[in-house]
Amino acid sequence: MQEDEPNQNNRRGAGGDSGFNWKGLILLSVAMGLFGLAIWSKTFSDTSKTLTYSEFKEIVAAGKIHVDPSAEPPKILRLKQRDGSSRQYLSGWYWPDGKPVVSVRNEVQEGDEKATVVSPVTVGDKEFTVPVILEYVGDDLKALLTKNGLEISDLQTDSDGFGVMMMSFYLPIFILLVLLYFLFRHQIRAAGKGAMSFGKSRAKLMSMDKNRVTFKDVAGVEEAKEELWEIVEYLRDPKKFQRLGGRIPKGVLMVGSPGTGKTLLARAIAGEADVPFFSISGSDFVEMFVGVGASRVRDMFEQGKKSAPCLIFIDEIDAVGRHRGHGLGGGHDEREQTLNALLVEMDGFDTQEGVIIIAATNRPDVLDPALLRPGRFDREVTVDLPDVNGREEILRVHAKKVRLAEGVDLSTVARGTPGYSGAELANVINEAALLAARRGLKAITQAELEEARDKVRWGKERRSLALSEKDKEKTAYHEAGHAILLVLLENTDPLHKVTIIPRGPSLGSTMWLPEQDKYTQRKSELLDQLVVIMGGRVAEEIVFGDVASGASGDIKQATQIARKMVCEWGMSEALGMVEYGDHQEHIFLGREMGSPRNYSEATAQQIDMEVKRLIDTAYGHATDLIQTNRDKLDAIAKGLLEYETLDAKHIHEIMEAGRILNPPSSPTPPDLPSGMTQRRPVEKSSENEGGLPGVPAPA
Repeated sequence: MQEDEPNQNNRRGAGGDSGFNWKGLILLSVAMGLFGLAIWSKTFSDTSKTLTYSEFKEIVAAGKIHVDPSAEPPKILRLKQRDGSSRQYLSGWYWPDGKPVVSVRNEVQEGDEKATVVSPVTVGDKEFTVPVILEYVGDDLKALLTKNGLEISDLQTDSDGFGVMMMSFYLPIFILLVLLYFLFRHQIRAAGKGAMSFGKSRAKLMSMDKNRVTFKDVAGVEEAKEELWEIVEYLRDPKKFQRLGGRIPKGVLMVGSPGTGKTLLARAIAGEADVPFFSISGSDFVEMFVGVGASRVRDMFEQGKKSAPCLIFIDEIDAVGRHRGHGLGGGHDEREQTLNALLVEMDGFDTQEGVIIIAATNRPDVLDPALLRPGRFDREVTVDLPDVNGREEILRVHAKKVRLAEGVDLSTVARGTPGYSGAELANVINEAALLAARRGLKAITQAELEEARDKVRWGKERRSLALSEKDKEKTAYHEAGHAILLVLLENTDPLHKVTIIPRGPSLGSTMWLPEQDKYTQRKSELLDQLVVIMGGRVAEEIVFGDVASGASGDIKQATQIARKMVCEWGMSEALGMVEYGDHQEHIFLGREMGSPRNYSEATAQQIDMEVKRLIDTAYGHATDLIQTNRDKLDAIAKGLLEYETLDAKHIHEIMEAGRILNPPSSPTPPDLPSGMTQRRPVEKSSENEGGLPGVPAPA
C-alpha cells in the first residue's frame, strides 16, 4: 500500500520539505551581491583623502598643490556646499611626496629624419578634501591662496553628488530587504500552516494501485475473514442488509496475539473495499500538548464524514484507549481527553452514519469498557494462532515467493510448528531461503526448513562456543535426563530430538513436538510434564553428586506450572476448585496494585506448601525412574557427547537395544570466515555470575 499520490504532492507543495529550494538560493545570492555592492560603493566611491585645515596650509606652503597650467586662471580649487548642511568643502589635487617628474620619450618625424623628444610629466597626484568654514577662516584662506598663486572657483551646491551617494548606498539595502522578504515569505507561510495544522488528523488515505492485498493473501484465520467480509459486502451493496432493517457495525475490534495477522487483515479489507480507507496509529493522537489528540480525533472524523462511506483503521488502539482512572500517578489528561473525543465521535449526540472504525490491539484487557460497548465497537473479532491446517495454508502463501525443491512437504513443517504465529511462519520461510542461499543451493529443501524452524523458535546454533569437556558432560547428562523421561512417561508429547549444541541462550535443548494442536491440558499431562522438567536436575545430582545453576530455567518453569495448577486450574485436592488471585494473561499494573488480595495469609501459606508438594513429588518420581534406568541414561549421554545431536529414533533404539543401531553422521565443525581462528576451550563453571538464569534451557 502507498499513500494517495495527489495528497502526497499537495503535502510536498505545502510543507516544502522535499526537494531543494533553488529559488530561495538564487534570491539569497542576489541579495548578498547587492549588499556587497552597497558596502563597496560606500567604501570605494569616495577616494579622496580628508585633510585638516592645518595640513592643508602645510601642503599649500610646501607647493604641493597640483596646478593645471592650461586653466586660465588656474582655478583648481573647488568650494562646494552640500544640501542641508552649513559646512563647506574645499577640494583639489596635490602631490603627497612633492612633484615627481618622469621622462617620456616620444619619436617625432622631421623630414627624412626621426628625432627623439624627452618631455617631463608629473605623476602621483591625489585628490583631497578639506572641510572649512569661511566665516572663521575666510580672510586667512584668501591670503594664503593669493600668496601661493591659487584661486578658488565659484561656490557650487553638490546636490547631484549627494543624491547619487544616497542612492548608491541605500538603494541596494532597500533591494536587499525586499529580496529577503520574498525569500522568507514562503517559509513564514509554511510555518503558519504548520502551527495551524498541529491539531489536524494524521490519517493517511491509502491507495491500492500497487502492492494490493486481498483476502486471498490472508490464510489461517477463516472465521475472522468471514466476519470482516460482511463489512465489505455491506459497503458494496448496503440495500441487501437495509432491506431487513439491519445496520452495519460502527466499529470492529480485532484482538489477537502479536503476529497473528491483524494489520494484514486490515490491508486486505482496504484492498477489497471500493471505499476510501484511512489508516492511522493510536500513538499519532497523543502529543505533549493537552487537547491536540482530541482535535485530531475530531478532524479525522470530519474527513471521514466528507468521504462517507469510508473505513478508518486505527492500529494499536491501546495507546489511546486505555482504561481511564488506572495507572500509577493518576490518569493522563491528554490521553483521557483523546479517548473522550473518540467515544463521542463513535456514538455521541451528533453522530452520523457512514464512518466505520476498524481497530487492532493485542491488549484488550487495558481498554476502557466504554469503548468496548455495543454502539461503538459492536463486534470483537478474535484472531487466534493458526491450527495445523491454517499453518499449512500460511506456509503455502509465503512459499509462492520462494523456490522450493521437489519433495518438500509443507504439511510436515506445519505439524512441527505448533503455536507458531503467521509472522513466525513467514520468518521460517525467509530464514530457510537465506540458509539455502548461504549453502549455494538452487532451491529450498526440507533440511533448510527444519533448521529454520528450530532457529526461529529456539535460536541459532552456536557451534563455535568454547565449552570445556566438563561442561559438555554436564550438559549431556542434563539433556539425557529430560529425554529418557519423555520416553518412559505415558502422558507426554513425543520426543523430537536432543542436542548439546548451544542454541540461543541455552547450552543444550530437548525438543518435543505434539502430534496435534492442544487447547487444554489434563492434570495427568501436567504432572508428567513436571517430572520431565525435573529430569535434568535429577540426572546431574545422581551422576555427579552435585548440582549446577543451569537448572534455574527448569525450576522457574516448574514453579509456574505448579502455581497455576493450584491457584487457577483447581487441580489441588487440599485447596479445591477455588481461584486464588485475579489472574490475567497480561498484568495491568495499576489495576493489579489497586485490587486487594482475595485470600488470607494462611491460605497463601497453604498455597506455597501445595506448590512445593507438587514439585517435590515430581522430583522424587523423576529420581526413581532415572535410577532404575541408569544404564540407558549413560548410553544417551555418551551418544550426545559423540554425535552432539540425536533424533527421537536414536533415543528409542537406546531404550530398546541399549545402543544406537543406526548412528547419525559425525558432526562437522562450522566453517569460519577467512582471517578467524578457532577459539580454544577454556575451563569454566556452568554457573552464571550475577544470579542470572542458568542454562541449559528447560526441555
